[in-house]
Amino acid sequence: MTTAERPPWIRKESKNPDPKLADKSPGFKILSDNRQAGHNYFLMDRFEAGMVLTGTEVKAAKDGKVQLKDAYAAVLNNEAWLINAHISQYSHGNRENHPPVRNRKLLLHRREIDKLLGHTRDKGLSLVPTKIYLKDGRIKCELAVAKGKKLHDKREAERARTAEAEARAEMRRRG
Repeated sequence: MTTAERPPWIRKESKNPDPKLADKSPGFKILSDNRQAGHNYFLMDRFEAGMVLTGTEVKAAKDGKVQLKDAYAAVLNNEAWLINAHISQYSHGNRENHPPVRNRKLLLHRREIDKLLGHTRDKGLSLVPTKIYLKDGRIKCELAVAKGKKLHDKREAERARTAEAEARAEMRRRG
């Protein structure tokens, strides 16, 4: 049937047969990023953990009201916890609103918790949250096993970063 023969009430055939491809949302949105972690620590292994949150915490986090600046993670009583993370109170919350800073339980598999416990027992290693993001409607926290940088390490990283930026600028100018 050609387009001239097709009655007007029949829809045109779609060029995209997969309805999922029409959806523009990738299912991954960063809610908070801890950029200081990369500056202050050598980040090694990374883990993805779910979080136990209340309703107003979820709504505030989806609004981007999350601060990871002083936050860290720890394994206490064979459970993983996010400590010192600040999720602001929800603006439309009532008297049942959550406290902004509290310990939040992280959801990991037993093997992952045991691995993290083994890493943190080592000298100088800690668990640092690097980002909190929304993945397929669920709020996740990315943890990194980290070793603290000394001042000379930070200076060396800064020198390397500026040298790389200068090299990129020179390549752009020539190319």
